[in-house]
Amino acid sequence: MDYPEAWIDYLIYFHVDQDFFECHEVLEEHWKNEGMKGNLWPGLIQIAVALYHQRRGNMNGAKRMITSGIQKLYTEKKALLNLGIELDPFFHIIEERKLDIQQQKEFQPISLPITSELLEVCLLKTAKTEEDWGNHGNPDENIIHKHRLRDRTSVIEEREKQKLHKKRFT
Repeated sequence: MDYPEAWIDYLIYFHVDQDFFECHEVLEEHWKNEGMKGNLWPGLIQIAVALYHQRRGNMNGAKRMITSGIQKLYTEKKALLNLGIELDPFFHIIEERKLDIQQQKEFQPISLPITSELLEVCLLKTAKTEEDWGNHGNPDENIIHKHRLRDRTSVIEEREKQKLHKKRFT
């Protein structure tokens, strides 16, 4: 099966690096560039963002994201199957994570249940072994707090522009 490159990258960031911020970035770019409709990519993005928030202790953000992500992904079961996700274990794992977040439990890494074919594709791209896959060591602070390290000048400028525009018309 031919998987989207962004999906493979998402899985590698998710399982090898635990870089949930990059999971978000790579899938969001793919989703927007492809002009895709539906809930598949937004749902998977929200799962990664939920884990990013949980690991940083932002349980409110994590709860919002995982709840929304799960709702979206329940409408995309066929698409998830086509991406190599094992459905029952997948939904069990993310529903369990939602409970952990609701109970304010400390972050613990998870692995997404994927087919052996998809795992093979990912391992070939990373030159990793199955033992490396999902071997969740402790990521460094740069990964945990990645959003603080990026250049946000354009985002801030756009917000200011929108505020000025809003003031003119209120």
